[in-house]
Formats: sequence, C-alpha cells, structure tokens
Amino acid sequence: MSGSEATPAEPGPGRHGLPELIAERRSKAERLRESDAGAFPYSFAATEPVAGILEAYDHLAAGEETEDAHRVAGRLAARRGAGGAAFLDLVDRTGKIQLHARLDVLGEEAFERLTSLDLGDLLGVDGAALRSRRGEISLRVDGFQVLAKALRPPPDKRHGLSDVETRYRRRELDLIANEDSRALFLDRAKVISAVRAYLDGEGFIEVETPVLQPLYGGALARPFTTHHNALGRDLYLRIATELYLKRMIVGGLERVYELGKDFRNEGISSKHNPEFTMVEFYEAYADYEDEAKRLEEMVALAARAVAYKGELDFSRPWRRVGFFEVLKEKTGIDVAAHRDDEQLRAAIVDSGLEMQTTGLTWFHIADELLSKFVEPGLREPTLVLDYPVELSPFAREHRSKPGLVERWEAFAGGMEIANAFSELVDPDVQRERFRAQQSLESLGDTEAQPFDEMFLQALEQGMPPSGGVGVGIDRLVMLLTGSDSIREVVLFPAMRD
Repeated sequence: MSGSEATPAEPGPGRHGLPELIAERRSKAERLRESDAGAFPYSFAATEPVAGILEAYDHLAAGEETEDAHRVAGRLAARRGAGGAAFLDLVDRTGKIQLHARLDVLGEEAFERLTSLDLGDLLGVDGAALRSRRGEISLRVDGFQVLAKALRPPPDKRHGLSDVETRYRRRELDLIANEDSRALFLDRAKVISAVRAYLDGEGFIEVETPVLQPLYGGALARPFTTHHNALGRDLYLRIATELYLKRMIVGGLERVYELGKDFRNEGISSKHNPEFTMVEFYEAYADYEDEAKRLEEMVALAARAVAYKGELDFSRPWRRVGFFEVLKEKTGIDVAAHRDDEQLRAAIVDSGLEMQTTGLTWFHIADELLSKFVEPGLREPTLVLDYPVELSPFAREHRSKPGLVERWEAFAGGMEIANAFSELVDPDVQRERFRAQQSLESLGDTEAQPFDEMFLQALEQGMPPSGGVGVGIDRLVMLLTGSDSIREVVLFPAMRD
C-alpha cells in the first residue's frame, strides 16, 4: 500500500471527547511501559536529519532498495496500512520521511506495537533506505523504539492549525502542525547566523552589556521599570544597547556588536512587540556612509542565507534620499520651509492629509509625517538621510548642512529596518543635547532621553570618530521571509489576556 492511498486514522475530540482521548492514551503509555523494556529511553543517539537521507537517495529508481542503514527520530504524523504492511510518516525539524513496516521483518509483537501507536507519538527508527514503487523515498523499519507518548492528540491533520490566536499562544502546536512555521524559524536562525558571521568576519567583537540598567537610554522610548529588592532600587529593562557599546569604543575595543533583546513599553502592532531582538554594531574611525555600506553587505548576506526569492532588490547601492526631500516627494509638503509648529500644522491642513498634530512639536510632526505617509511607500531598499538634530540626540552634526545630523534610517518593504549615525563624540555638545531632552521631559514627553552623566564622563575620556548601526532582527526576518506581522517571526509574541 503506498503513502498516497490512505489518510490518517486518528479519532478526534469531536468523536470521543478530549478527556477520554487523554485517558486512553495514558493507558496505552502504561501498557507500553509494562510490555516494552526499551520504551521511553533516556536517549536515542546518532540520529540523522531526515532531509539528508532524502537528498542522499534522490537518485534511486522507483522500487529500488538498499541495505544502507540509517537512524532517524521524530514525531509520528500519519499512519496507513493493511495486512502485513504499514506505512507511517515520521517528521523531524528538517522534513518528513515515509517508514515502511513489514510484519515479516519485525515479527508479530513488534509490528502490532508499532502500528498501534498514536499520531503525535515520538519514535526512533533503525532502517534501510529505499524508494517505494510509487516513487517515495522511504526507510524499511528494521527496529524501533517508542521515545515518548503524546497524551494529547496533535492538531487536526486534515485542516491544520489555522486559528491565529492559537498559533501564537501555543507555538509548539503551530510547529507540530505547520511545516511552513518550522521552515520560517529555521530561516530566522539562518538570518541571525549570517549577521554574526558578517560582523565576526569584519573584525567586530561580540560583547554583552546589562539588560537591567540603572538608567535607560540610546533611543526615544518608554522603558519597563522593575525593582531590585537586595539593592533597594528601581532598574530599567534596556531600550537599546547604544550607550554601553559606545563606552566600549571609548575603552579601545574599536569594533563591537551586541545581538540580543531590547524592551520598550509601547503599543503592539504588526511591526511592534514590546520584547524584540536587535543587533547594534559600532566601529571607530568610520562614519554613517561607511555604515551604510556595511548594512547593505550584511542584508545581502542574510538574504542569500535564506535563499530569498522575493521581489526586492538588495544589491548595492540602495537608493539614498534626504529626509526633507522624501517628505516633499511623498506628501507634497516642504517641511524644511515650515520650521515652526503652527506653520507646519497649517501646511498639513492645506494639503488635505488627515493627521493628529495637537500637542506635537515641529520635529515630532515631521517624524509622524515620515512614519504615516512616507514609510509605507518605501518598498525598495532605501536610506533616508540627514535628519533634524531634534530627532537625533546622539548623532553628530552634519558636516555641511546646518541644523541637520549625519543620520540615516533604512527602509524596505514599507517599514524601517535599521538606524545609523555618524556618532556624536563631543561631550560638551552631548551635554547640551541631554539638557534639551530634559526640557522635553518637563513638557510631558515620556520618551525623552534621560540625562546620563556616566555616559558623558565616558565621552570626556575621548571617543574616536565612529559610526554605529542598529538593525531590527525581527523586522529583517519579516522582510526576508515575506511575513506580514512581527508575531509570525517571534516564537512567543506578547498577547492580551
């Protein structure tokens, strides 16, 4: 009987009820413990990935058998058979392989034990490679061990796991049921490996800085606050790694990066999760143009790592466009000519754009215009350059454009994926920027950067000219896997009760 001739026969909760199914499976587990001394071992060593076996025997002709021994382990996903033969599908993280079990090979007792297993049970198999008469690469089962009993049935095989809430809250079920989900998170791992490989290859040192910080900083965001009982003080979950990494540059490490979690107490959307993964890297003797080249090279490497087949072109150089230029291009408003709150509000009203501006300063309005009306239209990889100084407290003043700083943000697929500066290294200018942020905080800006005297003292030791970049790993994975929501690429996203 071939793998295509029958469908899985697993009774579902709709027929017997979940409590009854669990009780039945628990009873089977007890009988296995009593009848099979090899069941539920502590280990099952020397297994091979299924994908490697499928690839190695792709050359076999239909009906061709070998005596090449292999060992695999995984979850039982389907079962079908009649008489003295049975076919079972075994799934591991790399793929699915058909198992061909025969009564004359296993003997009656072992054959019965194997064919009475439930879908979802974990199985270890020793067998020989073959291709079935219907053309499916398979393993002849020469021996097996039951590795674990699934007391709960897997998600419905025929309909899959389609409920979005369940997929996010019970990611383990999503991974069991959906091959695409497993593939996506394998791709996420490849992206992270590619990012690390690029930075390691360019001489950057991976470092670790505090997640619990006495003072948050490095971004304009609201932090999470916690309390350390032994120290008797409040601490903050970091919103960025920037300021600690710059202190590493001051200390002479010259090229550093950190890849890890940041936390921002902000809204949830298709592009925002309060806990997210960032890589930030900084290097001495470089500026924002040098870092643009690095980002382009790193993203291209990550795209190759996941065999990106989407519509975007990541080849260098990406399009470059000025902050004010792109605002005028996409909104029709000459923001640079309206450097006053009321003037800009009036220009927005005249343009017919619908946007809430009450209580926002000129530069906040400009930033909101970019986010709402420009960012979604930046599909092809684009660097938006040279921002107002008020939006960039850690970026160095532009060498030829007064009032602006050397900063770019990278956009692709209609979202921001990276942010970079020629870093501000003058401690006196940085002190004035902190004071300006204090003024915003006094006016109720909950995302203003707090005054960080420790960082200023580090700059006073002398910091070389430097460039730095922060890249959102979750958004980069979204981009390279074609995912519409950050919840698709985060294993366990934040959810409402």
